[in-house]
Amino acid sequence: MAEKLVKEITSMDEDFAKWYTDICKKAELIEYSSVKGCMVVRPYGYAIWENIQKILDARFKQTGHENVCMPMFIPESLLNKEKEHVEGFAPEVAWVTHGGDEKLEERLCVRPTSETLFCEHYSNIIHSYRDLPKLYNQWVSVVRWEKTTRPFLRSREFLWQEGHTIHQTAEEAIAETERMLNLYADFCRENLAMPVIKGQKTESDKFAGAVSTYAIEALMHDGKALQAGTSHYFGDGFAKAFDIQFSDRDNVRRYPHQTSWGVSTRLIGAIIMAHGDDSGLVLPPDVAPIQAVIIPVAAHKPGVTEKAVQIDGILKDSFRVKLDLSDNSPGWKFSEYEMKGVPVRIEIGPRDIEKGGCVIATRHDGQKTFVPFEGLEQAVKDALRRVHDGMYDKALDNLNRHTYSCTDMQDITRTLEQNGDGFVKAPWCGSEECEDKVKEQTGVGSRCISLTDSPSETDRCVCCGKHAEHIVYWGKAY
Repeated sequence: MAEKLVKEITSMDEDFAKWYTDICKKAELIEYSSVKGCMVVRPYGYAIWENIQKILDARFKQTGHENVCMPMFIPESLLNKEKEHVEGFAPEVAWVTHGGDEKLEERLCVRPTSETLFCEHYSNIIHSYRDLPKLYNQWVSVVRWEKTTRPFLRSREFLWQEGHTIHQTAEEAIAETERMLNLYADFCRENLAMPVIKGQKTESDKFAGAVSTYAIEALMHDGKALQAGTSHYFGDGFAKAFDIQFSDRDNVRRYPHQTSWGVSTRLIGAIIMAHGDDSGLVLPPDVAPIQAVIIPVAAHKPGVTEKAVQIDGILKDSFRVKLDLSDNSPGWKFSEYEMKGVPVRIEIGPRDIEKGGCVIATRHDGQKTFVPFEGLEQAVKDALRRVHDGMYDKALDNLNRHTYSCTDMQDITRTLEQNGDGFVKAPWCGSEECEDKVKEQTGVGSRCISLTDSPSETDRCVCCGKHAEHIVYWGKAY
């Protein structure tokens, strides 16, 4: 077995939580701050988020969405207009009570989400069917006063995007909800090399104020699920609470239908836990801050540095490339960029130059290939594709190997004891009482109702044995 290059990272088999924290810190993604539960996103971590943002923003604009920016503060009276919504967020709300030395006449909520702000805005600008639809999105930070925090996965302030749209009919809004769910799933597969399960949340687990909530669920290395994105259909409930009406083509006053949808920096946590290994990060090429690093070997020898600089000049217009000319040893550099998950490493030394090429190493599998100089640009492109495809195949294999079909609660318990955590696919009658019992007795909660699997006539609820209405993915979750 090859010697492990990065020895400072705890093995994931030894302590998965410590492994995760080690990577966040030692790959220089985050630093803790003096504000409890909040993190400093360091440049390397923020660069990953910038790439996520760039790709998603382009996807949103291709589907007709426009970016806006709402205020950070929400007056308490505005938040209270939609009762179910405010009750869902009340335990996590942070309040501003003073401006300078003066007590405010009305408390201001620090935005946990922006539905109420968008509704107030809609009520001012929507009057006719000609004003619809509005397809909006914003990139902001939000605050939720979480009791237990962990970098990227759950913090008191985090970065996200929240889309908000409003439509003439329920059909249009439902189609938008489904379209954005599919957009998120495509992004995870095509840009993050991460397979996800698409499904609908149960009534007890849907977003506060929503008619229905849909989610993408990803499976991490340790067999736990991570909710990677959500899309909500609100019906006309918010419109009625905020008296948003429009005149239709027959001049009849109607309430419009709304959606919202979002992903956050939690996606970075998903990337770490879905792809990382005991040597550090393994980054999907599309969001990696550095796609290829060039490392001279025996840089003191004639021509090596000059050739490395030449290669950098050839590649930097097509890829995010870093040329490391520091005086650290090649071994240290290999270890450093392996920890940071750089997809492709280009090694160039005197012997390689003599042979007219260089060595390409791919991070996800450690494979090395000698490549002639004249074909280097295409070779790097091909290597990045191999990295993406290899990462996806590995993550999909993990998902498939840790998805189990069970027929009763004893079967769930026995399967998880024998195989470890993962997704359990099992039929469910639709009763909240049975949903609660499954979690209480097996330790796994409902993650989502499958959109692709339907129960057969003979399927019975995993808990009560009555006729099953749904096939549900159950699992432990972050």
